[in-house]
Amino acid sequence: MRGPASAKPQPPAPLAGCARLLAHCPDRSGIVAAVSGFLHQRGVNIIHSDQHSTDPEGGRFFMRQEFYLPGLEGSIEELARDFGREVADRYQMNWSVVLAGRKKRVAVLVSRLDHALMDLLWRVGRGELHAEVPIVISNHPDLRPAVEAFGVRFEHVHVPEVHDAPRGRGLTVPEEKMLALLEAPEDLPGCPVDLVVLARYMRILSPAFVKRFPQRIINIHHSFLPAFEGADPYRRAVERGVKLIGATAHYVTGKLDKGPIIEQDVIRVSHRHRLDELKILGRDIERQVLSRAVRWHLEDRVLVDGNKTIVFA
Repeated sequence: MRGPASAKPQPPAPLAGCARLLAHCPDRSGIVAAVSGFLHQRGVNIIHSDQHSTDPEGGRFFMRQEFYLPGLEGSIEELARDFGREVADRYQMNWSVVLAGRKKRVAVLVSRLDHALMDLLWRVGRGELHAEVPIVISNHPDLRPAVEAFGVRFEHVHVPEVHDAPRGRGLTVPEEKMLALLEAPEDLPGCPVDLVVLARYMRILSPAFVKRFPQRIINIHHSFLPAFEGADPYRRAVERGVKLIGATAHYVTGKLDKGPIIEQDVIRVSHRHRLDELKILGRDIERQVLSRAVRWHLEDRVLVDGNKTIVFA
């Protein structure tokens, strides 16, 4: 028997008692055995495991494991402490253990174009992205009605066309206002945020701002990087007569459009496509690429290796 037309299909939520371990370290023998043995001794059931080595001799080793233990929520801190002492320190690991069931808090920065933003809000509302969006910040007021229709808080922080000089902490005045919104729990229950998404936010963030969210700011760039970095890539694509256009989701660093790439995609075009047609085609790719990158980050599938990423998708 079918449910009402208004019912929303919901994907299964991460199982209670599930957690994820992410680790990377210098490669050497025995890492997998040490991790698996540690978890086995505590009655943990490993339900999924991925690993990658850049070079078995002198390279780096990357691992992602999902595991299950009833009541893990109450003992996760103890398990992490023991893992650090017994395994991670021995293998010089950079690592983290997170509960899979906790929804990550995602703040979205946007300008006037709404296609990437609306897609994210729709996917979160449908339960396709295991996250919550407590706030959207824009340098224009235009999208307030559309955002608030999703029940999400909207804040307008004006950014001058010509950036003001950084202040004492290296932040501009608008960035200080944004940080006050993103980092002050008394103003925004549930924050600070876990991830910041630039859904076509057409302003450059200062290195000081980016450093507050290391590997936690994802940008969607409307070209297949490294081609056409910076502004107006569709116009430059027309001028060059390219046969492929694309989109790139990457982590933001202090260098414009140079951060580690998480996901990319392309579509074939021809001399018949006008600039406005390229933009329409490109926006569809942007939505898909950004949603995949955000999903993989939320599911702890991305590890950064220098200026590259290891994505266990």
